[in-house]
Amino acid sequence: MTGVAGSRGAQQSAAPGAGFEAAFAGFGGAVVRQRWVDAAVTVAFEELAPVSAFPVVPGRRWGPGLWWSATTGRHVASGSNAMRAQLMVLDRDPDVVGLAGRPVRLLWHDEQGRGRSWTPQLFARRVDGTAVLADCPSHAAAGGERALSAAMMMEQACEQVGWIYQRLEPLEPVLAANLRWLAGYRHPRNQVRPTLTAAVLQAFACPRPLIEGVEAVGDPIEVLPAAFHALWHGHLHVPLDKPLHERVLVQAGTLPSSEALTAGSPHHEAGCGRFQEVR
Repeated sequence: MTGVAGSRGAQQSAAPGAGFEAAFAGFGGAVVRQRWVDAAVTVAFEELAPVSAFPVVPGRRWGPGLWWSATTGRHVASGSNAMRAQLMVLDRDPDVVGLAGRPVRLLWHDEQGRGRSWTPQLFARRVDGTAVLADCPSHAAAGGERALSAAMMMEQACEQVGWIYQRLEPLEPVLAANLRWLAGYRHPRNQVRPTLTAAVLQAFACPRPLIEGVEAVGDPIEVLPAAFHALWHGHLHVPLDKPLHERVLVQAGTLPSSEALTAGSPHHEAGCGRFQEVR
């Protein structure tokens, strides 16, 4: 591997990963390589296209696609259903200001001087300028020993620049289903009009069942999209670890961080999170 300082013998005696490099898509799509500690400071990874395409796995139900981000107003490349679920969480996180799929590959040498590399699936820029690199496994052991070994190297690389690396745990089924439902209303068009949004927020100034507040404003067919849009953006709040239904208690809310949203939610049966009528 070129561009890493030091001879092969020096690399063998150094700690693995001591000389991380970053590879990313530059102008015209050409791959640029730069010292990791420099790239982390100077490169806006949230603005970059994937350094390499997400793989297509034959027989897998979910494949690569695009997620429209309410945070950035742009599409983010996504490689799997598990990754799209994590994008939903991060897209609602008020601490996140930028998102990108696979914008950087990290390269290093192991203790034997062999070239190694890993491309984290997800990049998230935080409001304080720091960032999160993340992988989105579908289960704890996904990727096998290679992925777990790479995770340790990603943690080391991120520690060097004051960032965080995470292997994000799959979402609980009810939380995932509720987020999928609300995500369908994340686009600004669902505000309908500012006066309607203001009326919806006023209707839930005191906690009340969803359908009661909606009907107090007007026709549910018109008002519900605005209510769901407000729930997605955190202007209204409901517990997302329980199935959504027409009598769920809605109140004015401040959106929690992604860590708070996914921490400790109880496990429920899959498929219960759609908007359901309760009679």
